Amino acid sequence: MSILVTGGAGYIGSHTCVELLNEDYEIVVVDNFSNSKPESLNRVREITGKDFPVYKADILDREALTAVFKENDVEAIIHFAGLKAVGESVSNPLRYYENNITGTLNLCGVMEKFTVNKMVFSSSATVYGLQDGAPFHEDLPLQATNPYGRTKLMIEDILRDIYTANQNWGIALLRYFNPIGAHHSGLIGEDPNGVPNNLLPYISQVAVGKLKKLTVFGNDYPTHDGTGIRDYIHVVDLAKGHLKALEKVLNDKGVEAYNLGTGNGYSVLEMIQTFENVSCQKIPYDIQNRRPGDIAISFADPSKAQRGLNWQAEKDCHDMCLDSWQWQKNNPDGYAATEKQTEVKA
Repeated sequence: MSILVTGGAGYIGSHTCVELLNEDYEIVVVDNFSNSKPESLNRVREITGKDFPVYKADILDREALTAVFKENDVEAIIHFAGLKAVGESVSNPLRYYENNITGTLNLCGVMEKFTVNKMVFSSSATVYGLQDGAPFHEDLPLQATNPYGRTKLMIEDILRDIYTANQNWGIALLRYFNPIGAHHSGLIGEDPNGVPNNLLPYISQVAVGKLKKLTVFGNDYPTHDGTGIRDYIHVVDLAKGHLKALEKVLNDKGVEAYNLGTGNGYSVLEMIQTFENVSCQKIPYDIQNRRPGDIAISFADPSKAQRGLNWQAEKDCHDMCLDSWQWQKNNPDGYAATEKQTEVKA
């Protein structure tokens, strides 16, 4: 039996595929490659020495999803597929609602048709919205402040309703904080389209000379150095959290939300300093005004995942920055320079 990984060619998806294969799971990947590259899956094969089927398909295409389930004995789903840029979601909310919500409804409908009722869902700490203080725990009131976050929150509610109607389902809702880093091999990592939206890929592209300088939004927050503090988690730790969540849903029924974070916060300036130390590159930056909606401090209370999943993050800020630099240094243009034809079933 196989684990279906939607969005498996993406940043977190590809790292999770590596961890699944290393633990001898059989996998099937579905991805439309709108925000990912087939080359990432070639690299997954290179790292693991294992092959797996890949379908170029969109979760909005119910017929294509049905074909995947017909051709494979799917036991559970790890659901990454979805649009994920906060700013883009504000400017184009209809696209986000249609893709993320309708796509998930399609997927769940096909799952029901084939009596597959185990899912690990890629949610987000954005479901917490603007909170008064950190750390954030799973029982806080949820209040997403942008269309992207609201799609995650709505999908969480949909999945709870599905379980209420059919209590054979087992569902884990994983609320990520700030994934960074890359596989230690330097073969797979974060390769955003265009100018990065997130801090670490932006820093690493400045370090490699692809971008001129970093913009730091706000140095007047009530923090020790005035810059915002976030909970950065190594993508490999995050991927391993998905395997722990998968074990949980395969053996249990119900719906549970879990924070995946380190429980520690690092400021923007601390991240810049650490990256400079590991890369031996100077990171020039400009200070600009705060962005609307940004909060001073955000970090996780990961204790529920420690108790319920027997999982905790192991890698520190130094590891995260070092592995990010290794990936970027080895792949200054991401996957584009070495993109090869991947065997894809259409």
